[in-house]
Amino acid sequence: MKALILAAGRGKRLEDVLLKRNKCMLRINGRPVIEHSLDYAASTDVDEIVIVVGYRAEEIINTYGNRYKNKNIKYVVQQEQRGLVHAIECAQEMLDGDDFLLLLGDEIMVNPRHQELIDEFRNSRPFAICGVLKVENRNLIKRTYSILQNESNVIYRLIEKPRNPLNHFMGTGDCVFRNEILSYIEYTPIHHERKEKELPDLIQCAIDDGNIVKSFLICDKYTNINTPEDIEIAKSFFE
Repeated sequence: MKALILAAGRGKRLEDVLLKRNKCMLRINGRPVIEHSLDYAASTDVDEIVIVVGYRAEEIINTYGNRYKNKNIKYVVQQEQRGLVHAIECAQEMLDGDDFLLLLGDEIMVNPRHQELIDEFRNSRPFAICGVLKVENRNLIKRTYSILQNESNVIYRLIEKPRNPLNHFMGTGDCVFRNEILSYIEYTPIHHERKEKELPDLIQCAIDDGNIVKSFLICDKYTNINTPEDIEIAKSFFE
């Protein structure tokens, strides 16, 4: 199994803060944001880390080189900023048929449980397993995606940025996939507003084809960094 970290985005809503830097190199608690995801990956038994880079790719490559802690790193360049699903597609050759742990390069978690996520995937062998958390404030779910599931944590519906979340489960970008998820990229619809393919829609295609996708409580608190407000949320995790 490999870890795939997506770190190619520009972060247009943060341009005044970033000053032409890569969003994933923004420092939170004294460290670049992507370093938290690198730590999550390095704490697991994955064989290798693949990072998809794009905007200001040299910042990440020059900082981390080809090894982080006990893991080898390889890089894939996403030439056009066309969203997460396209970034995954760019990494297809580098994944080389392996199952993979997906992480985002702009997220911070409290009490992450990535090895347990991988263990659950191996033990129950679903097609995919989505890292989620329970939140009191349902408005937070509007920033990521919601899930509808049965009592066995089998997901039957994912909704990208829901206007009215129906429960307290908030989806994250951290999932474990069988490599076969890549075969559903071509069938994933383009989002009508963002004009790119979205991760929940990719997973939904696999569900609609009869594959089992489960949820797993991945952490206690979560944010990904898209706005100045998100930066303040992330900083609060370390107070």
